[in-house]
Amino acid sequence: MEQRHGIGEGVKYGMVIDLDKCIGCGACVTACVAENNTTILEDETNKLKSITWLRLYKFDNSKPYPETEICYLPRPCMQCDSHTPCVSVCPATATDYDPLTGIVSQIYTRCIGCRYCVAACPYHVRYFNWFDAVWPEGTEACLSPDVSPRMRGCVEKCTFCHHRLMAAKSKAALNGSREIPEMDYQPACVEVCPTQAIVFGDLNNTKHRVYELKQSPHAFRLLERLGTEPKVFYTTTRRWIRDMSDNWTDGEKEKAKAHS
Repeated sequence: MEQRHGIGEGVKYGMVIDLDKCIGCGACVTACVAENNTTILEDETNKLKSITWLRLYKFDNSKPYPETEICYLPRPCMQCDSHTPCVSVCPATATDYDPLTGIVSQIYTRCIGCRYCVAACPYHVRYFNWFDAVWPEGTEACLSPDVSPRMRGCVEKCTFCHHRLMAAKSKAALNGSREIPEMDYQPACVEVCPTQAIVFGDLNNTKHRVYELKQSPHAFRLLERLGTEPKVFYTTTRRWIRDMSDNWTDGEKEKAKAHS
C-alpha cells in the first residue's frame, strides 16, 4: 500500500474546481438534476423551496466597467472532514461521515425532517423536501434506476454520486481488486463539464490529479477559517475571489494583517 498524505488518512474523495476555467454554462447543475432524480417544482422561481444539490453562483469584483470581472462558482456539498456540522446535530443519524471514503452520507428513510442539519450547515447545501415528487407523464422513463426519489418531509443533498462509487466498487471486485481506478468513479457534474474545470479523485492518492491540484498556491476552500476542512477545493489566479471565499470584511482583513 502506497503512503497517503493530505486530509486525514486512507481514501478521501474530493474535488478541485478551477474558477478560471468555469464559464457558468450550468451543464454541471443540469447533469446533477438528471443523474439524481431531483424533482422539479411547478414554480421554480421560489428559491426558498426549490432543490438544487449543485448550485451555480455568479458574482463580481464590484468595480465599474472596464475593470469589472465576473466569476462563476459551482457549489456542491463541501463534504466537511473535521467537526462535520450536519453530522454533529442529526438526532436520527440520518447523515453520517464515512471514514473509508470521506463522504458525508444522507439516509433519506431515517430523516425525521427536523432540519437541524440545514440550520447547522454553513454552506447552505442541504435542502428540505416540502412536496412529494411529481413526474409529468412521460418523464418517468428518464429517471435513473440507481437513485431513489426522495419523499416529502426529508432533507437531501449532494453525495458525490454515491451510487457511482458503488458501481465502481463492484467493477473492481469483479476484476479481483480493491483499488478503484481514478476514472472509474467520476460524479456526473465532473463528467459533463465542457471545460474540464472540475477534477475529482482521491485527495490522498499521489497518482490522482486532485492530489497535485489541491497543493497549488492558488488553491483555497470556502469559509476555511471555520475549521471544517472541506474536501472541495477551488483554484483561481484572481486574488479578490480568494479574499471573498472567507467572507471577510475590510475591517477583519486589517485585523488579520496586524496580527500576522
